Amino acid sequence: MSPVTGSEAHSVIEAQVIPLHGRGSAPPPAPSREADAPVVAFPVADSQQQHQPSAPDVLPEPVRSALTFLRHRLTGDYTVDEFGFDAELTETLVLPPLRALYEKWFRVETFGVENLPTAGGALLVSNHSGTLPLDALMTAVAVHDETGGRHLRGLGADLIFKLPLVGSFARKSGQTLACGADAERLLAGGELVGVWPEGFKGIGKPFSARYKLQRFGRGGFVSAAMRAGVPIIPVSVVGAEETYPKIGDLPLLARVLGLPYFPVTPFFPLLGPLGAVPLPTKWTIEFGEPVRTDEYAPDAVDDPMLVFTLTDQVRESIQHTLYRRLARRKNVFRG
Repeated sequence: MSPVTGSEAHSVIEAQVIPLHGRGSAPPPAPSREADAPVVAFPVADSQQQHQPSAPDVLPEPVRSALTFLRHRLTGDYTVDEFGFDAELTETLVLPPLRALYEKWFRVETFGVENLPTAGGALLVSNHSGTLPLDALMTAVAVHDETGGRHLRGLGADLIFKLPLVGSFARKSGQTLACGADAERLLAGGELVGVWPEGFKGIGKPFSARYKLQRFGRGGFVSAAMRAGVPIIPVSVVGAEETYPKIGDLPLLARVLGLPYFPVTPFFPLLGPLGAVPLPTKWTIEFGEPVRTDEYAPDAVDDPMLVFTLTDQVRESIQHTLYRRLARRKNVFRG
């Protein structure tokens, strides 16, 4: 094969180019840079997909929380403290229905939330009333929501932990036995601890004795706070007394069931399960000024007169606040 010369190569190229524009016509001039249209950049498909949210991100927050909770339950990736408290279970299953009751049914208003510490231990001492301990549950919601997520570790009577299912659920939601040793350990660990010194005498008292504080016992809660060196915060709850107005008692049935009392209200047991629905009273919860205990000497806890004085001081503070709130209340159901 003979080599192709430069002129022959030029003829070949020209023969290939000219038919594209028609013979005898010159190729169109190249457009000038000034006439160029502005360049518009469009994102490629990969970058579009990169910025699109994933499927879990577009789900509502409650759904995402529920899915995360289920995943942790199935994998065992959750923690329970030495008292049996399961914070994730409490946040996911316990608090949401209680918060609905708190906001929609009782329409709770809080006062003195600035007295709740955002860090460190404190002992919250509250009045107790209402036939069923709903006041303790509503106070736990108030503390959690007003402190940005701190949990109230309630001290409960031994009866609660003897009841089937109830005892286990109480521990998982942060409750523990009302004893000095557990209270001191929680307080020393920087927890917010709740105690209701009236006990069953408070929640089981008749409607005629509403908002009259019962005896506070021997001041064991004061001793626990003094040993831990944490403040005592009086808590006054108004509205719980009228949720289940107790007008009678069935002591024989209470003994058979192993209960401290079996209440009779205007609607229960007359209306059966329907009578167990609490009345939608308007609630207020006030957190009083803290009573300091860190200013006393370590051996001051052994002084029974000092312990009694502090116990009486806390009790009087709660009682005075209850009377003050009641004097301002115009309607049981609207506040």
